[in-house]
Amino acid sequence: MSVVVVTGSGGLIGGEATRHFARMGHEVIGIDNDLRAEFFGREASTAWRVELLRRELGRAYRHHDLDIRDRNGVLDLFRRLGEDIVLVIHAAAQPSHDWAATDPFTDFDVNAVGTLNLLEATRRHSAAAVVIFCSTNKVYGDRPNRLPLLEMGRRFEIDPTHPYAGGIREDMPVDDCLHSLFGVSKLAADVMVQEYGRYFDIRTACFRGGTLTGPGHSATELHGFLAYVMRCVMVGRHYTVYGYGGKQVRDAIHSSDLINAFQLFFEKPRVAEVYNIGGGRFSNCSVLEAIELAEATAGRRLDWSYTDRNRTGDHIWWIGDNGRFQEHFPEWRLQYDVPMILQEIRDANRERWVS
Repeated sequence: MSVVVVTGSGGLIGGEATRHFARMGHEVIGIDNDLRAEFFGREASTAWRVELLRRELGRAYRHHDLDIRDRNGVLDLFRRLGEDIVLVIHAAAQPSHDWAATDPFTDFDVNAVGTLNLLEATRRHSAAAVVIFCSTNKVYGDRPNRLPLLEMGRRFEIDPTHPYAGGIREDMPVDDCLHSLFGVSKLAADVMVQEYGRYFDIRTACFRGGTLTGPGHSATELHGFLAYVMRCVMVGRHYTVYGYGGKQVRDAIHSSDLINAFQLFFEKPRVAEVYNIGGGRFSNCSVLEAIELAEATAGRRLDWSYTDRNRTGDHIWWIGDNGRFQEHFPEWRLQYDVPMILQEIRDANRERWVS
């Protein structure tokens, strides 16, 4: 029996990973106690997706309502599963840098200490397993805002002569910048994942994503940019654009494209790897462009307003460079761009959101 452990199995990435690896013939152990509902309210709950996975996958999916902060609970689960575990996908997190400032203890305990609990459980009981960590581009803090950026009509762009014109690489420093408390807790986890790789020779990878998106997102204002824009358009909810004239740019990667990258790493794992991963130059948009695309997709206007107050530590321009991952796995290709992502989000959630 080969077991894949997925934390945050009801979330966007965790749910996509659960479905993918169950269909590949693995038994998936899902860990999700729906903290997202506690963080962001009932509409952000992942319970609906957990129930969907249970119905769809049957015996291939076993769910555990376990908090990753519960060290003894995590250690006991891994002890019982032992060497049957071939892969750990750690997608559980407190994902909002705005929310982190309201409760720094919980943010750090979930993101940093929870990651340590999983790593140590893996080392003690399943050391041959591959560990994939869903990190974030927020580990770079606001350093991307120091790049030479040019304000265009609907977006910011980088000086085309800059070395990062094709996207920001993993060599961007993480020191001497404003991270937000969320960025700090995720950076602590990121470095710990690397350290367990190097120090204990465990095959680990940190995937530093930007806007991870797709139809399975339980979108809310504080987390879930593209899906939340589409949701607001579809249900007639007001949307607020925070700072930078709405011209801040995000690259966006569909959850399916990301899980395909996870599959390739699982097949040919390495030790203590770090990858910037995202839509890159293929799939990106500004906030203003996202609103226009969502309106065109839904066939209705968005009720929105603007405030000059930008979110603390927010990136003005983030387009990541996928070059390092593609050098290691040249067969990987992005399939979804932003218009395709928005169309799928609309089609998949029309009945659930509107009702």
